[in-house]
Amino acid sequence: MSERESMPYDVVIVGAGPAGLSAAIRLKQLAADAGTELSVCVLEKGSEVGAHILSGAVIDPRGLDELIPDWREKGCPLAEVPVTENLHWVLTARRKFNLPHLWTPPFLHNKGTYTGSLGNLCRWLAGQAEELGVEIFPGFAAAEILFHDDGRVKGVATGDMGVARDGTHKPDYQPGLELHAKYTFFAEGVRGHLSKEIIRLFDLARDSQPQVYGLGVKELWDIAPEKHHPGRVIHTQGFPLGDDANGGGWIYHQANGQVSIGFVTWLGYTNPYISPFQEMQKWKTHPAVAELLEGGKRISYGARVINDGGLQSIPKLVFPGGALIGCSAGFLNVPRIKGTHGAQKSAIMAAEATFAAIQAGREGDELTAYPQAFEASWLYKELSTVRNVVPLVKKFGDFIGSGLSGIAMWMEHFGLKWPITMKHKPDHETLWRKDLVTPPLYPKPDGVLTFDRLSSVFLSNTNHEEDQPVHLTLRDPDIPVSYNLPLYDGPSQRYCPAGVYEFVGVDTGDPKFVINAQNCVHCKTCDIKDPTQNINWVVPEGGGGPNYPNM
Repeated sequence: MSERESMPYDVVIVGAGPAGLSAAIRLKQLAADAGTELSVCVLEKGSEVGAHILSGAVIDPRGLDELIPDWREKGCPLAEVPVTENLHWVLTARRKFNLPHLWTPPFLHNKGTYTGSLGNLCRWLAGQAEELGVEIFPGFAAAEILFHDDGRVKGVATGDMGVARDGTHKPDYQPGLELHAKYTFFAEGVRGHLSKEIIRLFDLARDSQPQVYGLGVKELWDIAPEKHHPGRVIHTQGFPLGDDANGGGWIYHQANGQVSIGFVTWLGYTNPYISPFQEMQKWKTHPAVAELLEGGKRISYGARVINDGGLQSIPKLVFPGGALIGCSAGFLNVPRIKGTHGAQKSAIMAAEATFAAIQAGREGDELTAYPQAFEASWLYKELSTVRNVVPLVKKFGDFIGSGLSGIAMWMEHFGLKWPITMKHKPDHETLWRKDLVTPPLYPKPDGVLTFDRLSSVFLSNTNHEEDQPVHLTLRDPDIPVSYNLPLYDGPSQRYCPAGVYEFVGVDTGDPKFVINAQNCVHCKTCDIKDPTQNINWVVPEGGGGPNYPNM
């Protein structure tokens, strides 16, 4: 067995998203201010920074303002398109109704926000980090958590490269690299592979509600110039979802004649025949959406889950030797559909707690100053204000639940705190048996407005080395055919937005479960929605997956 090399750092950060890069920048800023040296390393599993980043995105710059106050003057691409107009559409099958601004609390009005590519923002942040001396390693997937003998986190190891599907070493085999740190930050995004393991090993979720999720399916379109209004932001609710699901759509008019469109289906849906991908395609057939896209061209596609649990689902943020930051912990404000500012704020707080600890000569302990700072922050207050929105909508349905959640947000906005914090049910426990539901009707792809999954995955530039171990692992290989197929008609073939899973031989009475791992866009839906939690997503070889240019 090849010996792994190791490299020591003060701080190792897993993930070059907005949280990971912001933490690295803040650590280096603090070191520069104190006139001291601090070694910081960021690992990124994507082929480049931003390759795996996907968001709507309308971004509240509050976190960025704290991190780099002069970001507008420094040429940050986020400054290109400020939000100028904010609309909320309630959709029926053929009509739309504008929800008046006066009905919604001021914090939902998107004043002072910007729309653009989160991937491009991360590329810019990476440049800022490297100028400060941060070492960033794209194409290196953190595959293993390392521990000291006493159980404290020691760092991470990257995955081996050049391993064949059968586990043998190919001629270009290279063993993984160990990165040792005084503190390790996990900033992998939603449902991170190692973050999930850290939460389990240290029982970090014991005092929190289960995390719940939504799957966002996104497309970028070039549209007719006369239909493009830079800075116009539209959110929708209603059509096409029925009583057995919740979610909503977005339309963001961004730079260069493009619109970001997408649809989020909350993964707590009950009907196993629901396909979030096809819900998004059906949503585009609504006259108000179709009219905007008519004459346009789809140029990019992607999908990613988001955290919907809110404040009550945030686990304990620290453990001996490190911290969870960003969407690895779950700081998304669901009614605002914004998480970047929260991710950045969490990173800033964790970085400040870590720098103080290292300056005091500590390492490998719990960074208790980080959760204390969170509980005293504007982020905690913001998430507390909206903590009951998702449970109310799930309990009472889209329209009644939305009305009740609106009342709740207005009351909290005026300081009338609700005496309760509502609970969540895990998404994998919500499916009904196939004989209790009616399959929804979805449009046949026309290749102009609506599309199939395989042509969509092609636009995501997804690529995995085919001869490598399958990164979608089954705890029990019999369950898909013996349990999921007879009870739920194999829901994985519908909830996956990339056509990874299929059942063959069903018509001949000899069904087999097939995993097309090379299609995977790393959305993590399967890891979340599988009814028996049988599918475990682990990192593929570094650099594999989607390559989003400006998502």
